Amino acid sequence: MTPREAIILAGGKAERLGEAAKGKPKPLVEICGRPLVAHQIRRLGAAGVERVILACAAGRGAEFASALGGLGLEIVPVEEPEPLGRGGGIRFAAKELKERSAVFAMNGDELLDVDLSRLYAAHAASGAAATVTVAPLVSPFGLVELREDGFVSGFSEEAPRLPHWINVGLYVLEPEALERFPERGDHERTTFPELAREGRLFAFRHDGIWLTVNTPKQLQAADAYVAAHPDWLA
Repeated sequence: MTPREAIILAGGKAERLGEAAKGKPKPLVEICGRPLVAHQIRRLGAAGVERVILACAAGRGAEFASALGGLGLEIVPVEEPEPLGRGGGIRFAAKELKERSAVFAMNGDELLDVDLSRLYAAHAASGAAATVTVAPLVSPFGLVELREDGFVSGFSEEAPRLPHWINVGLYVLEPEALERFPERGDHERTTFPELAREGRLFAFRHDGIWLTVNTPKQLQAADAYVAAHPDWLA
């Protein structure tokens, strides 16, 4: 059984999106007519999540509640009194959890087609205090192939996968991990390295879709992809 509660970091200001954001916080910028974060919440609901806590900026709670009503889940906006960082934001929002059990936690400005049931099953089987979802690092450039004597032997325009992994900002967190999150700052600089040294941090490998929405170009690409694949988030 997957977690019934989730925390979403929703404090992004959409500064790099500029006018494309239309004055909205980044998680409420629309992708195919729906707030970006609404697509995430739909996937959480399909996986069995019943209650979503949104860590948002001060003064934005009512806006989130209004925009995300009617999705079938309980939406609980939690306004940070001041910017607390990603780790601090998750810890502050965790005060609103009703249950002392594992939760999903995620960034509110990305779209992923991760199978959340498989993610949680892998986490539970690992016995870890926290699980981080990772994706392969793909080079944005093609390759120049060289011979031993320095001459070029060919070119490859296809962007290669590199032998490294990237954190995509989707986690499963046990209560003991949440309690170790910083009150301010980034958990990736404190809590996660500590858990890794202790052998308590598991990685779930994701080879599917990962769309980030930081710039107008990325917003346009995400909108076009979801329009062309209307069922991929269902």
